[in-house]
Amino acid sequence: MRVSIKVVRELDGNAVHERVVDVPEDRAVGSHFEGILHFRAVGLVADRIEVTSRRAGAPDAWVWTSSGGAGFELALASDEQAGRVPRGTEVRLHLKEDAKRYLEPFEIERLVRTYSDHILFPIELLDDKGEARQINAASALWQRAKSEVKPEDYTQAYRSIAMAFDEPALTLHYKVEGRQSYAVLLFVPSTPPFDLGDPNRKGRIKLYVRRVFITDDAELLPPWLRFVRGVVDSEDLPLNISREMLQNNPQVTQIRNGLVSRVIGELESTADKDAETYAKIWNAFGPVLKEGLYEDQERRGQLLALTRFATTAGEGGLRSLKQYMADLKPNQTEIYYLVGESAERVKSNPKLEAARARGIEVLLLTDPIDAFWTMMPQEFEGKPLKSLSQGDVDFALVPLLDQAAEQKTASDEDATVIKAVKDALADKVSEVRASQRLTESAACLVASAQGRDRELERLLARQNRGSGAKPILELNMSHDLVKALAAALGEKREADVSDIAALLLDQAHILDGEVPADPASFAKRLNALAVRGLRGGT
Repeated sequence: MRVSIKVVRELDGNAVHERVVDVPEDRAVGSHFEGILHFRAVGLVADRIEVTSRRAGAPDAWVWTSSGGAGFELALASDEQAGRVPRGTEVRLHLKEDAKRYLEPFEIERLVRTYSDHILFPIELLDDKGEARQINAASALWQRAKSEVKPEDYTQAYRSIAMAFDEPALTLHYKVEGRQSYAVLLFVPSTPPFDLGDPNRKGRIKLYVRRVFITDDAELLPPWLRFVRGVVDSEDLPLNISREMLQNNPQVTQIRNGLVSRVIGELESTADKDAETYAKIWNAFGPVLKEGLYEDQERRGQLLALTRFATTAGEGGLRSLKQYMADLKPNQTEIYYLVGESAERVKSNPKLEAARARGIEVLLLTDPIDAFWTMMPQEFEGKPLKSLSQGDVDFALVPLLDQAAEQKTASDEDATVIKAVKDALADKVSEVRASQRLTESAACLVASAQGRDRELERLLARQNRGSGAKPILELNMSHDLVKALAAALGEKREADVSDIAALLLDQAHILDGEVPADPASFAKRLNALAVRGLRGGT
């Protein structure tokens, strides 16, 4: 069997596009040409269409003719027409003047490679001398058995499908049979594709129906798996399925669900059996996978298990939550994390001090998406995830690494200092309180338990979308600067109390990576306090 395309330029200048197809006897012509004879599309490029067909062994050939209107003609073929079709079907399009470009060999080859490269019949283009040249591959790798495919075949297919030059880190090749049948060939790249940061976050899985390309915009995988490349070839979907039908088709929905489950399962298997390969995948696509923690509630638990984190547990590389759970401290009831702009800034954040004093491991989250997925309630193996920059934190039940370290209890003097600082700062903060987070620094800013995490507030504020929620100022009551403020309060040095309170707030903003609200006032106040200190308080 073969499919041929012939380009004819008649002497009178009336261009004709002729396609001759040998059709298997056991298949109806209408079924075989379900996708080719999409007459609405034909009407865009042709004034008239002629379909001449003869069943193998039949004495007569018939011609179906239409000019794109409501009617058509069906008649016995002439001797000339019947002579061109001893068996099979000929489709002849009389092209419109503005569609003559479809007669150019380059354009025909482009269309065939795009839409029909993998159909199981060879497509040949006849040149002016009548010599045939095959212009399609006539082979679909994904339809072959895995045992017949070599690793280099997969690499070549990946590079052709994904238009990439690297090696695939992971290959999924399988067939689904049952209520519906489809073949799948998917690749996880080893390096990020150039369009990974596309604002539209679209996937690039090519949908075929019986080896005929349909679209690469079927959204067969969610945006958080958009780095996966490959092909899905259905045996059941109609060739003329529209985008609207793709969105609502129950068969397509089943394919989507099956693909997501299979990809996640393959990632889980790789993480368990080949940590080195999975580390390569995570380093390339971890931030994209974490988008699923925000968007896919159903699979959040699986994705959390797949997530890898930088932590305060040393320089041993990224760690999983399973590893974190194995190293929980006695009486530790939560998984702690801290979100920030960069690893260096997060590691130096004063909110880590109390956790560090007890050897509590903290997840260090520095991808922009981290500020968003952590706003959703999260837990792993029964332990909730808790931000160190939001709400109350109490490490009292976890023993200190240095048992001799001083654990200061609250006093009436502390309450007086806290009230004085709140009065001095007025409406710049929502609350002032003694900190359970700090052991070395003087102050830090946190969000309320009901508010947004500090990092999320900053991200939204940059886009003028923040709520403008006032932070909570926490004070280390054992710090010398706070003690100096208490002394100034006892000696009724109101100017010093006001300046130190403002300095504590500005310091906390700076330690969070922010600029003080009034940098000039901050510099002036700092200089004045330094000069008074150098002069012995005069």
